This record gives sequence, C-alpha cells and structure tokens, in this order.
Amino acid sequence: MSIRRTYPWPTLGKIKDIWAPESKESMNISYLLIGGNEGDRVVQLSTAREHITAAGGEIRRVSSLYETAAWGKTDQPDFLNQALEVATPQEAPDWMTTLLGIENTMGRQREARYGSRNIDIDILFFNNLIIGLPQLVIPHPEIQNRRFALTPMEEIAPFFIHPVLGQSIRELLAACTDPLQVKIL
Repeated sequence: MSIRRTYPWPTLGKIKDIWAPESKESMNISYLLIGGNEGDRVVQLSTAREHITAAGGEIRRVSSLYETAAWGKTDQPDFLNQALEVATPQEAPDWMTTLLGIENTMGRQREARYGSRNIDIDILFFNNLIIGLPQLVIPHPEIQNRRFALTPMEEIAPFFIHPVLGQSIRELLAACTDPLQVKIL
C-alpha cells in the first residue's frame, strides 16, 4: 500500500506532495529511538526491547547505550537512549499505536512536554515513507537537530538516506549544531 499525503514540512518551508512506493519486503523496516531518564534506565530500555519483540517486532540491529543531558527541559536527570532497527508486519499508524501501548504498559506518564519519563519510543523512520498525519509524522521532524538521536542512529545505519532532506545519517550528524554532548556507555 502506498501512502500519499500532503504535509507542510517546516524544514522545506513549503508544502510538498511526496509519496513512497510499496515496499518489496514482506516486513516493514522501522528505525526507533528508545530512551528514558527515570528509574533504572538500563532495565527500562531492556524491558522496552522485550515488549517490542513480544508485539511482533523483529529487532535486527541495536546501537550501544548513549547518555545525554535532557533536551528542551534541562532541569532533570540525564537520558539514556538507544536506536533500534526493527522489522514489523504492521503499517506505520498501527505500529505507532502498538508502541504507544508499550509506553502505557510500562507506566509512561505524559505530564510535561520534554519532561522526565521512564520510557519514550519514537519512530524516526519507517521504510522510506514520508507521512504527515495529525497523530503521526515520519520521518521524525526534528531528528536532524538532535545529536542524541543521530548518534545512535549513525551507529546502526550511517548511510540511511533521510527521505525528505536527501542526506545520510552520517551527513546529518556531521552538520548537526546541537551542542549537547552524547556519551557512549
């Protein structure tokens, strides 16, 4: 199934009508960023990976764990983040619903934007699709500005091409101006 949407991408400054052809694989490839800064962060990420697998996701690649200061709201503990390449038979909107369900099962509370959280699961990319729905924007619209997402992503997929910006993850990381330090554990 092809997804065709019109979405005003802030990085492009104009409305783009972009579509992606149907994947030839029977599984969709999603790139996720999992992270958190509450509780035992290592255990939380491990639990999230277990839930993703139990939900039918086939984890194919896993980055190292990376620690970084909080982004956006800095008066909170440091985050641990990890990038995953996950194959799923689900389409993007259903996969997002599944991932939100995992966050809820794990006790995620959404109290403040950029606030502390025990787990956060973001879809960074889904195949090479560009999706602009009220509840789902893929690729993640801020990935190019967030070193904490690009660094683990570069470890597992350095040559993946951002379908809107047309640059590889490695190129985006080299150009990223985010000043936050990202430390491998």
